[in-house]
Amino acid sequence: MAATSEPAAPHAAVQSLSLYGGRTLAWSEYGDPKGTAVFYCHGFPGSRCEAALGDAAARELAVRLIAPDRPGFGRSAVQPGRSIADWPQDLARLAEYLSIERLRVLGVSGGGPYALACAALMPERLSGVSIVSGLGELTAPGTLRGMSLVCGGALGLSQRAPGLSRWLYGGLVGPALGRFPGAAVRLITRIGSPADARVLRDPPVRDVIEHSIGEAFRQGSAGPLQELGPITSAWGFDPAQIRVPVQLWHGERDRTVPATMGRHHVRLIPGCSARFLPNEGHFSLIVHHMRDITSALLAGD
Repeated sequence: MAATSEPAAPHAAVQSLSLYGGRTLAWSEYGDPKGTAVFYCHGFPGSRCEAALGDAAARELAVRLIAPDRPGFGRSAVQPGRSIADWPQDLARLAEYLSIERLRVLGVSGGGPYALACAALMPERLSGVSIVSGLGELTAPGTLRGMSLVCGGALGLSQRAPGLSRWLYGGLVGPALGRFPGAAVRLITRIGSPADARVLRDPPVRDVIEHSIGEAFRQGSAGPLQELGPITSAWGFDPAQIRVPVQLWHGERDRTVPATMGRHHVRLIPGCSARFLPNEGHFSLIVHHMRDITSALLAGD
């Protein structure tokens, strides 16, 4: 395995690792480079740049926040036929390269299933797992209830008509998001909860989300389009078999990933410790509470 590094304005340098077989895995780091390592699993569609939202809290708490791009997002190469259950292997290889023995994993939104895969499939490597506004399994009836029309419609279409979904997302929606991420953020602001609208109107927050979405489509639509399959079908592991302590944080006013999904996780995952915040939405939760979330993850060792 070999690594390279290059600047990536305006947030953090991009580093890349050549995995066994030649596939590239890219990541950026935030916070304290000498601090305790926390691996950040970004949302959908998103990229490593999203972790910039946690930079200030990570610096304050002496945390080294390591944020890799999933395959096909940002600078990471597409992995044909991948599943959610493949992700722990990539994260383990990155940790090995960085000489990190024990992993703390933070999964946000669409990154939640990937963090749970780590808890299920490599528990012996983990010191803690936190799920923030985490997407739930979508295979059970009624799981899309409470989602905004835009989010729920896109995921539901992928389940019911995957061919049409690929055509729409790959040929129209994906290219538009990649070319006009600012328009995507404006749409999210309009359809989100008032709590989310307030934080998304804050220029630093808006800029991070816009940059993250734009970077998600750096290679085109293939990677984000591929992700629709894994997140709308069976995950490839059973969350009910997780024995690693999982901390869960969810906003009651979340219209992107409704709190019902968080409650489903609590019922399903043994020993899951949850906090549901009554006045927070999807984006506002991590903006307002990243310090508390990170502190709790560090204390969970």
